Amino acid sequence: MEITRTPAGAEDMRIRGLRARQMLRGELDDKELEEYVESRLLVTTLEKAQNWARSNAVWPLGFGLACCAIEMITALAGPRNDLSRFGAEVTRASPRQADLLILSGRVSVKMAPVIRRIYDQMLEPKWVISMGACASSAGMFNNYALVAGADKFLPVDVYVPGCPPRPEALTYGVIKLQNKIKGQPDLGWRERYKAEGTEEVA
Repeated sequence: MEITRTPAGAEDMRIRGLRARQMLRGELDDKELEEYVESRLLVTTLEKAQNWARSNAVWPLGFGLACCAIEMITALAGPRNDLSRFGAEVTRASPRQADLLILSGRVSVKMAPVIRRIYDQMLEPKWVISMGACASSAGMFNNYALVAGADKFLPVDVYVPGCPPRPEALTYGVIKLQNKIKGQPDLGWRERYKAEGTEEVA
């Protein structure tokens, strides 16, 4: 005699279908209906929903200055490390359409005011990732012509170490930034200094 067994998933689907049919016909009593609604209801605040949406729709402005730019390009648009899986696929060429500045490479003293102007042209809320040893601390090119760290002229949210960092490291940095945007306890300098934004005052 052959025994056929119904898969657990199919049986579960059949039970759900029967309960949905009972609900539509009005055959569920008040307590069962309340339990059914509570099991499928999600309650949150507008701020949490807004931060969740922002964290999953980051538009990066890739600003490659040196060799780290190759790793950044690989992470942004490469076939193996694609940031579109994390909601950061829309790489912009204009600062007015981007909200994340990925600074990759060594920053010269002459280039720092240009980067600051680009940062100021970005819309709020905006974030900065400093990628690589050179952008974070001038790295091995620590001389008079370079700025020893992008935090001298920009508020940096996430540092990605390495010389050069792997594309996976930048992906991890974007994930850390997403956690900060969602309002995790490790929010960083914005929470510490009560920096809500740098909007122009008319």
